[in-house]
Amino acid sequence: MTPDLDPPSHDLDPQSREGQRGLGYLILVILVATVGGFLFGFDTMIWTGAQLSLKKHFDLSEAAFGFAASSVMIGALIGTFSAAIVSDFMGRKKTMMLAAVLFMFSAIGTALPNSIAVFDVFRALGGVGIGLAMVISPVYIAEISPRHIRGRLVTFNQIIIVFGSIVAMGLGTYVTYAVQDDNLTWRILFGAECVPIVVFIIGLFFIPESPRYLVETDRKDEALQVLTSVNGAAIAKEEVQEIHDSIELEKEQQAVSYAELFLPGVRIALIVGVGIAALQQFSGGYPLTLYAPLIFQKAGIVADAAAVGTTAILQSVNLLFVVACLYLVEHVGRRPLLLFGVSAMALGHFILAGCFAGDVSPIIVAGILTLTTCMSNLSISPLGWVILAEIFPTRIRGRAMGVAAFVLYGCGFISTLTFPVLEGFFETRFDSTAGVFVVFAVICILGVIFMYKMVPETKGKTLEQIANSWLKKGEAEALLKAGGRGQDERESE
Repeated sequence: MTPDLDPPSHDLDPQSREGQRGLGYLILVILVATVGGFLFGFDTMIWTGAQLSLKKHFDLSEAAFGFAASSVMIGALIGTFSAAIVSDFMGRKKTMMLAAVLFMFSAIGTALPNSIAVFDVFRALGGVGIGLAMVISPVYIAEISPRHIRGRLVTFNQIIIVFGSIVAMGLGTYVTYAVQDDNLTWRILFGAECVPIVVFIIGLFFIPESPRYLVETDRKDEALQVLTSVNGAAIAKEEVQEIHDSIELEKEQQAVSYAELFLPGVRIALIVGVGIAALQQFSGGYPLTLYAPLIFQKAGIVADAAAVGTTAILQSVNLLFVVACLYLVEHVGRRPLLLFGVSAMALGHFILAGCFAGDVSPIIVAGILTLTTCMSNLSISPLGWVILAEIFPTRIRGRAMGVAAFVLYGCGFISTLTFPVLEGFFETRFDSTAGVFVVFAVICILGVIFMYKMVPETKGKTLEQIANSWLKKGEAEALLKAGGRGQDERESE
């Protein structure tokens, strides 16, 4: 059974005059915050566009190729693990600034090396920035957004991620066609990331700190100013008080540091968050996108430029499904989209397995692979971040997001590192790569069962209502255990 969440006590009027005045300001703030997502998408697909020329230039084995792709995840693990501590100390805004600086060092460092080891080190450094940005950016967006459009705005971050991917793939396709030099192609592509990084750094100077962080650090007047700019004065006063009351309620739990994550109720939210994070990486959407040129070549699209160009088309179609998710998330809800999308992914993986087991046209393989990744972008890819940004109590949201994102990038490291190796294993042992897709399909089926049992619907609830529902569930769990102990004591007497 999924946990029941309390219904909202009242609905905000999205057409209110004050809300309309703050909408333009809010959009500008969100656009800056989502540049971190753009950089994540750009960085991911720059690798996808550059991987074939990089592999040839350094003559990489399957294991070395997998490590070069996954080295960014090592840094992301460090970034996610430290994100909560850094953001609690520096604030959400300055943490995003630190991430931008790390992105810059990584872009320069990966464009210049003469050895794959140096390349891997700078990719890992950029991963630290990714870990920081991808934990804090969704939290920042969720904490500054009005609740009636919060899901859309957090999902908008995924749209920007895909948009960044499309820009990178367009650039990758052009450079691969135009340069046709294995030494220059990947250097140009990785160095090009410096341009959006500069935009991110400049934009961060003009956005405010998260209002919830400001309340947590006893700066209620500043929080009120930020929320007034977004929602108008009347709603802002109400939200500041609601945030303050929620923080005080959470303090009564008397937990400290990461120990609070394992309190009754909260630990259920942690299980949900960790499960969603693992499913996002192991369900196959990310490795299929990351290694799409390699998969297309094995399917029969042999030329480098054609394989990269087909991947660019794949990403363009994916954007349409992320946009659809942006609309559906507040109309259909999070939970139905997750269940439908991951179920469709399981079917897509089974069909891909059949395609690679038989002799199927490369065009059909490209179409099925595109639809499978589209189902990921309609569901688990964007909504995983929405759920993670919404389900945790305010006081420990940064820490909980850090743990969940640590799991996410840890699983991402494993899936990215092992995909080329697994593909080589199945191809050598069974003369087909079909087994890889069967593995993904089984994981998707298990993920659907997990989500059906554990993931609640959060549409239309404030962050405080969601947090309080877990705390109340924890109180009920504690009372149930206490009652069980009392019954045991009476029986022993």
